[in-house]
Amino acid sequence: MLKDRIMQYITVQQANENADGFGIYKEEKEYAEKNQLAVDNLFVEKDANTRFADAYIERCDKESENMLKNENSSFLSEPLVYLKKHKNEFIYLESNWFELIGVEAVSLEADDVFGTYDVMLGLKLQKKFEKTLKEHLNSHLHGGEAKFDLMFSHDDGLWNLNFALNYVEGFTEEMTMGEAFQLIYRFLFKLVEAAEER
Repeated sequence: MLKDRIMQYITVQQANENADGFGIYKEEKEYAEKNQLAVDNLFVEKDANTRFADAYIERCDKESENMLKNENSSFLSEPLVYLKKHKNEFIYLESNWFELIGVEAVSLEADDVFGTYDVMLGLKLQKKFEKTLKEHLNSHLHGGEAKFDLMFSHDDGLWNLNFALNYVEGFTEEMTMGEAFQLIYRFLFKLVEAAEER
């Protein structure tokens, strides 16, 4: 699953490798080294800010779920508080990187009631991972209100997961949209890794 997808990514990168090695992001680099994938290769760590450069991004209306505007990656430099200033909107983001960890897309919005930044997604993992997922979420979401919603959809064969980004280690309200999506990615990567290690 995750191991196979990362191995496939490394294999493709090796085919295009130059003498200086090939670029890989921090999460995949740590995973590859930990699992001794492609030991002979020289990994060059890529700038995390470039991860979502080719992502598909929409600003959408919360009530109707209609797209307001299709954005390019420059939108990711907007401050996260944009969502509190535009409470009627949510951000929908698709990326090959999220697909690598079994996530189709991620939505991010400011919660009107609690004032938190809510992350919503579908996670492609089997139902048998329920206990591990819940344990990981409970131990890695910090704060008195550190709640999440996790429900398995038999129709889709995936987990519907909602959680407050505010309770993820490393969160600050001063971050940009891009930094927020990087934090979400890292959190989900570690969640999937933990599930598959069990």
